[in-house]
Amino acid sequence: MTDRQIEIIENSWDFLLLNPEETSELFYTKLFSLDPGLRVLFGEDISSQAQKLTSMITFVVHKLNDLDEIMSDVKELGVRHKKYGVKQEYFAIVEVALLWTLESRLGKLWNTETKDAWAKIYSILSKTMMEAVDESQPIVAQ
Repeated sequence: MTDRQIEIIENSWDFLLLNPEETSELFYTKLFSLDPGLRVLFGEDISSQAQKLTSMITFVVHKLNDLDEIMSDVKELGVRHKKYGVKQEYFAIVEVALLWTLESRLGKLWNTETKDAWAKIYSILSKTMMEAVDESQPIVAQ
């Protein structure tokens, strides 16, 4: 990631943290409208999940200058998601919901440069998580 992309993500996330509940509510509403079947993965308490999501994104945003430092955490998150029943095709749906949410909440602050920066970090993180899921597959003797 470039320094400019990091700056864009940090600034836009700081703006969204002014009202994280609205941001996470929009995200989950969009996610479940894109694929209602995903709702069962989150249990009853979506507000708790929303707080976890906000905390996780905040953690990542604060580590953008040294992503290597958190890649083992991201891989572990990928393995945990596999245990929850998350399939690789869900990552594309989450990306659509995330970018839509960011665009909706950022309004005039949203532009191609902002979209590209967020898409880049999502790509890095989701690929790392998916690779960890692949690596966690048991080896079956043939």
